[in-house]
Amino acid sequence: MNQINIRLLKEQELSEADQIFRLAFGTFLGLPDPMTFYGDTNYMQRWYAYPNAALAAEIDGQLVGSNFLSKWGSFGGFGPLSVHPNFWNQGVGQKLMSATMECFRNWQTQQICFFTFSRSPQHLYFYQKFGFMPRFLTAICTKSVSQKQQQLQSIRYSQISAKQQKEYLQASQELTNNIYSGLDLQSEILVVANQRLGDTLFLWENGNLEGFAICHYGADTEAGSNNCYIKFGAVNSGKKRSDITQFCSSESFGKLLNECEIFSNIIGMSKLIAGVNTSRQQAYLQILNRGFKIDILGVAMHNPNEAAYNNYDIYVIDDYR
Repeated sequence: MNQINIRLLKEQELSEADQIFRLAFGTFLGLPDPMTFYGDTNYMQRWYAYPNAALAAEIDGQLVGSNFLSKWGSFGGFGPLSVHPNFWNQGVGQKLMSATMECFRNWQTQQICFFTFSRSPQHLYFYQKFGFMPRFLTAICTKSVSQKQQQLQSIRYSQISAKQQKEYLQASQELTNNIYSGLDLQSEILVVANQRLGDTLFLWENGNLEGFAICHYGADTEAGSNNCYIKFGAVNSGKKRSDITQFCSSESFGKLLNECEIFSNIIGMSKLIAGVNTSRQQAYLQILNRGFKIDILGVAMHNPNEAAYNNYDIYVIDDYR
């Protein structure tokens, strides 16, 4: 058997890694043309957030697979992990995952979660070998954007001063830390801004950050043409809340979803995409009640096998893809 070498993925290899990613997933799903998988979305942009945690697998100098790690403070995720179909069942995925887990150990990550196929025993079994357990379903939901002309009440990160941006980043960290200790989305906000993938909306109330949403939109992002995709969204909430505070969180969540739809209309996108773990029952039901339809179902894999911030009264939008 040829030796498998795991190293860091180079920027100039992103196009080749993207082709392998589409071929691998498209083949697994049985698409007539595997290379059409996910259209003109671009997941390779993740390299720019953590170039020192983008892994490549090679055999005899040939790139055969890759994986992209994300660090949201104390919380970690990864994907897409892909292996060229010609090299399936040869231990490439095992090597990539071993290197992935070593990186998370070095980061001292408290919780690792990712999205995978809920209908694939093969995937569940593979990741269970690395300590991951399937928990609740994750719904990727879509909604046609209303064409009503409305003004944003939220503030766009791209339209504020550098000083304000620093303050907003800090406020976002304080908000997410209240949801899960150490959770920090500043890196995602920055990569969206620096790579011009979209924008982040900040919703304020009486001088306090009520919520924020990191949005990709258009081709060559994680959204795709004509789509606005909420990569991560959250409203101010915590584990210790009164019923009144919980009601306020629900109201704020509705406002944040509305802001994302208004924003989508302003930038000319026709569809809004929001993912939510179904264990966040209140958020999940509110998304459906606002006219979103489930487009894709997957399952969240957790290591360790704990809830993290996936609780019934936590108002967070994400899907770990």
